[in-house]
Amino acid sequence: MERVRNHWGWGWEDEALGERELREAAAGLTRHLGFGSPEPEAPVPLAAVALAPPRLARPRDGRPGLWVDALPERVRHTYGRAYRDLVRGFRGRFDHPPDLVARPRDEREVEQVLEWAAGAGAAVVPFGGGTSVVGGVEGRVGDGFAGVVSLDLTALDRVLEVDDVSLAARIQAGVLGPALEAQLAPHGVTLRHYPQSFQFSTLGGWIVTRAGGHFATLQTHVDDLVESVRAVTPVGLWASRRLPGSGAGPSPDRLLLGSEGTLGVVTEAWVRVRRKPVHRAGRAVRFATFEQGGEALRALAQSGLHPENCRLVDAREAALTFAGDGSAALLVLGFESAHEPVERRLESALALCREAGGTWEERAEGARGGAVGSWREAFLRAPYVRDVLVAAGVLSETFETAVTWERFDRFVAQVRGAVAEKVAELCGAGIVTCRVTHVYPDGAAPYFTVVAPVARGEEVATWDAVKQVAGEAILAAGGTITHHHAVGRDHRPWYDRQRPDPFAAALAAAKAAVDPTGMLNPGVLLDPVR
Repeated sequence: MERVRNHWGWGWEDEALGERELREAAAGLTRHLGFGSPEPEAPVPLAAVALAPPRLARPRDGRPGLWVDALPERVRHTYGRAYRDLVRGFRGRFDHPPDLVARPRDEREVEQVLEWAAGAGAAVVPFGGGTSVVGGVEGRVGDGFAGVVSLDLTALDRVLEVDDVSLAARIQAGVLGPALEAQLAPHGVTLRHYPQSFQFSTLGGWIVTRAGGHFATLQTHVDDLVESVRAVTPVGLWASRRLPGSGAGPSPDRLLLGSEGTLGVVTEAWVRVRRKPVHRAGRAVRFATFEQGGEALRALAQSGLHPENCRLVDAREAALTFAGDGSAALLVLGFESAHEPVERRLESALALCREAGGTWEERAEGARGGAVGSWREAFLRAPYVRDVLVAAGVLSETFETAVTWERFDRFVAQVRGAVAEKVAELCGAGIVTCRVTHVYPDGAAPYFTVVAPVARGEEVATWDAVKQVAGEAILAAGGTITHHHAVGRDHRPWYDRQRPDPFAAALAAAKAAVDPTGMLNPGVLLDPVR
């Protein structure tokens, strides 16, 4: 039997915690946090969810299974997996569900869906793994459409071709991360792009959201891995030439990167792959303060050593994830290579950490053990833990950004301070932590986590108020509203202020050229066409 996703939370439906397991998990987590309820609520079961009838009649043309209007499918395609999505789904509240779900198996069927939707006056929201945390797949499209079609691309799930000479692969956009890597494995290569959502996100989703991945330096975004992209638009096919680089005007690939389904439906891409690493070395480096760790990050980013893993976690987050005791910030440092030993690079990196005040255990600490292993496990399990926190009456959400080094310390202090003040005002208690996920010679990407008690029934309003403060603090201090979570609908107010007005006009003109009726993901990046 085909596995189906949890209708409101993370993971597969058959992996959802039972009542006793949920109670035990909630008791342990709330005891560790010092707040929340050890008596968790139960989610509204799918069988109890009610939706308004579809406004669009299922087309009679097309392959059986191409069009679906069953309630379970409409529910599972309503939201991404932001905290506000989880809370609403947990309580059985599904705002703006799609009227139809389309499941094409090939590019021609994608074209058929767009043709039919254009004739029906429907909006089309491309849907990959459904892991958006910024409202990118929610059908909030305004009143100018007859209905909404969720275009599920996960049946386009194959690695079509591997070029072993150029080290690249042609891959369909709907393939989930694990299936992508499983298909590359027999060729001895890997894409090695591992966002936290890896298990349930797709190649196409990574491309259109400019997702951040495994590497903390150099190839930090999927942008750096894309060789060419192919997409279907309402006016025809958008396909770029496969090249290692080109100076021939503005790049069609760069315009599709980050387009979030507004300029076309990505169906496949050529991406750069690499041999699997066989040499690895790493350490967990401890710093008395987060600021000292930041100095080490800057030195590492500007050294030319290019560590593959270089993530700094503040002392509070280290304690929360059982990677430390709360007395020190933790730098997770790692090197890997398919070609040569990496111990010398590690030694040089540790020398820079020592100059900044870092200390570490002399024994090697791999990804599976010690503080590094604890942090890694917490990182991978975080989406599952968040489901339990929702049931236990705990607000748990993140936001991320990027800023240049000369502003870094002041920026982190200002943003964390503003958010912590709002959390204390609204929740009476709570924790605001910071880690750095990616580093560059000229700056870094701070990533903040908010965990706080919240009154049941007020979760969405509370988070929206905290998010408002966070967005304002980020822009005021000179950061970007998002480093790798994308814009979606939730970041639009700040994105509109961050981008130059002439660029906004140029983007709107490009949108009008390839999507004259504005049917593709209205409200994301740009206002719906009136």
